[in-house]
Amino acid sequence: MKIADILALERPSLSFEVFPPKQPEAFAGISAAALEIAALRPSFMSVTYGAGGSTNRYTLEVAREIQRTEGVPVLAHLTCAGAGRAETLDQLERLRSSGVENILALRGDPPQGSELRTGAYPYAADLIREIQAAGGFCVGAACYPEGHVECASPALDRRNLKRKVDAGVDFLTTQMFFDNDLLYKFLYQIREIGVSVPVVAGIMPVTNGRQIARICKVSGTYLPARFRAIVDKYGDHPAAMKQAGIAYACEQITDLLASGIRAVHVYSMNKPDVARRIREQLSDILAVADAPSTFINQ
Repeated sequence: MKIADILALERPSLSFEVFPPKQPEAFAGISAAALEIAALRPSFMSVTYGAGGSTNRYTLEVAREIQRTEGVPVLAHLTCAGAGRAETLDQLERLRSSGVENILALRGDPPQGSELRTGAYPYAADLIREIQAAGGFCVGAACYPEGHVECASPALDRRNLKRKVDAGVDFLTTQMFFDNDLLYKFLYQIREIGVSVPVVAGIMPVTNGRQIARICKVSGTYLPARFRAIVDKYGDHPAAMKQAGIAYACEQITDLLASGIRAVHVYSMNKPDVARRIREQLSDILAVADAPSTFINQ
């Protein structure tokens, strides 16, 4: 099933992301975790793609296993930094022949030691046009409520987003954020410049205090004072930090759904217990019929 069709349904959508192994010996364990998450019956699951395509083989294998075993629609990530056209067309054909019809088109990071804009697709918009030309795929792209960390300004980043959407995007998925007001402001701003495709809100349950430093370094994500207080209080106590991180994520999601955001994507980090606890805590909330959207999101 295409994700655009899932997002068009008049009910909330909860999905999870997993990442494939980097080494073959880790495949069995990661595949088992992915299938355990898929057994929770999410609306769909996404499977990430390594820098420079370093895990592309396993992306396809994990995606195929999820669809074959649990029948859950899959969104396969595909990056273009440093990629040649022939290898990209080959990847598209392999996805198509495996029954994967949803792709998240990303610039990604180049292979180690390579220049970022070498390859056939300097920007994600170029990859999006290639996928649309191939035909038959539902295409998603990333967006950044706080602006991309490498972009000169949030306004410029929104203009770049409009170029990606104009290239043929069917939906967008946000980078993680910890303050819902940032998303609400962002949605208003992109609707003002003509971006009207559905936006899926990306939520990261922080279950390890050490994650925060990495998140801030890589993404520049803003951390509200109340979230910092949680990390300061519980960061050195793993069980308490996990419980607090899940509770914070569930609070975010509850507010998003109450405000008319119908689609939420959880970056579950291959942790079935985290995905399960979120799904259980939101079970009755997700069962409530969706009200008209406060933001023109779907």
